Formats: sequence, structure tokens, C-alpha cells
Amino acid sequence: MNDAAPTPEDLDTLSLQLGRPVRDVVEIPARCRCGSPLVAATAPRLSSGIPFPTTFYLTHPTLTTAVSRLEAAGVMAEMTQRLTEDPELAKAYAAAHRNYLSERERIRQLAGLEPVWEIDGVSAGGMPERVKCLHVLLGHRLAVGPGINPLGDETLDLISDEWTPQTCTCDTAWDHQAEVPTRELSRHERRLREKDPS
Repeated sequence: MNDAAPTPEDLDTLSLQLGRPVRDVVEIPARCRCGSPLVAATAPRLSSGIPFPTTFYLTHPTLTTAVSRLEAAGVMAEMTQRLTEDPELAKAYAAAHRNYLSERERIRQLAGLEPVWEIDGVSAGGMPERVKCLHVLLGHRLAVGPGINPLGDETLDLISDEWTPQTCTCDTAWDHQAEVPTRELSRHERRLREKDPS
């Protein structure tokens, strides 16, 4: 039995957090101290057939907003520059990339999927050579714990004024009384419908 398997309540919460129906969630690998999801582990191939490399998807609005502010402040460019200058950091980040691939393989097997050749060897967030998405790095860090993704660890430290693992902002982070979204808004699904309107 998978203790991290999402419950129907988890799926509703994720949909409210994201403002759209959640898709193909295999695990809830990180939770707030109150039990609400922080991160969803998504199958590497969606039920629509689309390959999906972002295994660990950061969902909690407090965290996603805080991380977006970091990205807007230019933190990703600074981290990418440091990867070119600090061999130890680059080595640790490359190890994080390998861990991400290993975790995706675990999630793939848990979901009972065939290998997803389109994303073979490709992790997410710019790993292993650059930083393209801090949401990915923090999602990875929260899912697998400290000491695996050095820039995920740093991202968590950088948002500590707004959120820490000891904090709970769930009461006000999303509308708990709203109707759970049922209309798919993702660009991937829209593209599929445009190609095949049936």
C-alpha cells in the first residue's frame, strides 16, 4: 500500500489550489503540517498521452507566489551563473538531476506506465546545467527532503520570510468554499482539442 497515494479530498484540494482540475496525480509527496498537499507527484505520461516531465509539481499558492517573486527578482540567472563558477555546486546539482530521473522512474512504475521515451534523460527545471524554474526545484526539495537538490534547499531558505515547513497558511491560501474546478484549462489539453475537436 502506498501511504502517499492521494485521497479524493487531496485531489479536490489540489484542484482548488491550482484553479483547474488536477491530472494524473500518483502521490502527495509533501504535505503542510496541517496535512494539506504542498506538492503533487504527477505521472510522466498524462492520461491524454502527453509526456509530462515535471514529476514534482508545486501546488500550494503561498509557496508558488513566493517562488514567483524570487524568479521575478532574477534569482534564476544568479544561480545559473554560480553553476558555471562553483564545481561543487555543479556536481551536487547534477546529482539532483539524477535523483529526479530516478524518482520519475519510481513514479512511472507506481503508475503502471510503459517507459516514456520522449523525456528519457530529461529532468525538469533546467537541471543539470541551468536553472529555468524555481517551482520545480522547490517541489523536488519538498518531495525528497533536504540535501538532495542544493538549489531547492536554497529556494526554501529564500522564501522563509513567507513560508517554512513549520508554517501553515492553508486557511487563507485558497478558497476552501469554492466549487471544485471541473473545466480543463491547460494549454496542453487545449492544443489536443484544437487538433481533434471530437
